[in-house]
Formats: sequence, structure tokens, C-alpha cells
Amino acid sequence: MSGHSKWASIKHKKGATDAKRGKIFTRHAKLIEICAREGGSGDPGMNPSLKTAIDNAKSENVPNINIDRAVKKGTGELKGDQTVAVTYEAYAPSGAAIIIECLTDNKNRTLSSVKSTIEKRGGKWAESGSVMWMFEKKGVVIGKGNPISDDTELALIDAGAEDINSSDGLIEIKTEATNWSKVRDALKEAGYEVKEAGMKYIAKQEADISNAESARKLMDFIDAIEEDEDVAEVHTNANISDEVAAQL
Repeated sequence: MSGHSKWASIKHKKGATDAKRGKIFTRHAKLIEICAREGGSGDPGMNPSLKTAIDNAKSENVPNINIDRAVKKGTGELKGDQTVAVTYEAYAPSGAAIIIECLTDNKNRTLSSVKSTIEKRGGKWAESGSVMWMFEKKGVVIGKGNPISDDTELALIDAGAEDINSSDGLIEIKTEATNWSKVRDALKEAGYEVKEAGMKYIAKQEADISNAESARKLMDFIDAIEEDEDVAEVHTNANISDEVAAQL
């Protein structure tokens, strides 16, 4: 079991109990807005990235009225400050590398807020590029359901799956950038609930978390960062073993 898969399992189990629904809706709306603007069209049929953003939003029950409003803001039909994507790098108190993806209409506000949280929580701000080299962008699909059968695994591999892991009822599949949507569709067709799908930063070099106390501190650190309204997603190269995870 890879550390990333175990981390994904912990994150999704925890997220099911304490995720703020309003922030989830806001994050999807911002992503839809950016895709509509950068893709040059508010028509999902003409804008593949927008279609993906809308599909992901619907998978988390974002209301259609929120989706429509976000599309119109992206195309300029609704006025307002434009949302942009920014990425920051840091180290957690444990030394694990952290990448923070934000969606904001005020970069100065977001930078000040995120940096303050990192420093107050015992982390260390990192200059651009000092952490990024430890990661690579991969397609990641996370689903929920029974253990994958041999036939389903073959179908996923045919769709482009490179690595398939399962833990605690969650299945995590890694792919190349061009194949993740095909893998997502193949998982849906096999009857699984897709919890998350898209491009993510995957660690090339992992940092082992050796005990439950360090793991809890890391999770609290990441939770504090994720509370920021502008933070969309946090990635880490932390490798939490099965033995440590069982204590959380």
C-alpha cells in the first residue's frame, strides 16, 4: 500500500465527517469560473475542461444554480472580481513537503493569510520551486465501493490506469494526464461512486511519518491551512504507514 493511497484514505474518511459543505461548493464554483474563462466558452460540449469541472461539481451535489452562476461569471455575463489560481510551497512541522493550491480574487490577501497560518502552526514557508521538484502532476481518480474484481481491474488498465490501490473501501487510481477522465468513466461504468477525479501533485520522494503523534500534528497543520476560504487543495509527500494510520 503506497503512502499516498493511505493518506487519501485518511483524508476522505475525515472529510466525510467534518468537511464544510459551503466551502466545497465555493471551491467548485471557482474552478468552473476559471475553466469557463480560460477555455473560451461556457458550453461544456465545446470546452472539455469546463465539462470536467461541472462533472466534478455535480459528483459533490453542487446545485445547478451555483454551477450556472459560476459559468456566467467565467464568461463575463456576470460581473465581479476574477478568480485566479495560485500555488504556494511550504514545509510542515514534521519536515514533510507541502503544496498549497489556492483559488482567489485577491492574491495579496491569500498570500498573507496562508503564510501567517503556516508560521503560526510551526511550519516553514518555502520559496517557489524548492518543494515542487519533489512532485509530479498525475491524473488521480478516487472511488468508493467493493474491492475491484479482476475484470474491472483489466478494464481500468485498458482505460489507462497505471497504479491501483485500495484501502478502507476507497480505491485510488493513478494515470497519465491524458487518461484520467477515461479511467473515471470506466470506474463509473463498473458501478463505483467517484469521490474525486482530476490532476494532482503526486510525491516522487516521500517523507515517512514514524508515529501517530507526528501524523496528528501534520493533519492538524493541514486542517488549519484548509480552513482558509481561498485554499482549494493541499498536497503532501508525507508517507503514513498502515500501522501509524491505524492509531489515528
